[in-house]
Amino acid sequence: MNLTRDRARSLGWALILSVCFALTIVLTFRVNAVKSQVRLTERQIVALKKEKLFLETEFEARASQQQLRNLNAVEFGYEAPGAAQYLEGERQLALLGKPRAPDAPEPIRVASAVPVGDGSGFPAMVSPLTGKALAAEVPESGPREPTDAAGLKARLVRLDSDVAAGQAGGGTDEKAGQE
Repeated sequence: MNLTRDRARSLGWALILSVCFALTIVLTFRVNAVKSQVRLTERQIVALKKEKLFLETEFEARASQQQLRNLNAVEFGYEAPGAAQYLEGERQLALLGKPRAPDAPEPIRVASAVPVGDGSGFPAMVSPLTGKALAAEVPESGPREPTDAAGLKARLVRLDSDVAAGQAGGGTDEKAGQE
């Protein structure tokens, strides 16, 4: 096989390009490995900062508790409740009661009264603008009786006749307004 100068040159370039391509791939892998190490280190730094903040907060809270304990011991003399301060039952609580002294005031008594009238515990809803009861209230004539099929038919017929009368009257008004 006879290698000509041009052929040897093209094979040399191909070989150089192949080596460059392989080095580029190796370099890319190396850069990605370093990037992943940097990301891992950044995550560790963030985790350590959070832990440091947590420990600082814990230290401040415990120091504050110690300061409160010292202040309490010096200034106020409070003590934590002990087991002897709790009652075992209702009988011990009843034993703590004392009869009223002769000059003691009457005890305060609370009672509730049921309103006389409609039986509902809710006050009337009144519009602040008009001072009239709202539409959702029960009319003064009393609550409506349950509707059966005959009563519903009578109401619907009455509504249909009202609508028909309104359309007949409204039609003439519209014509008179247009003229």
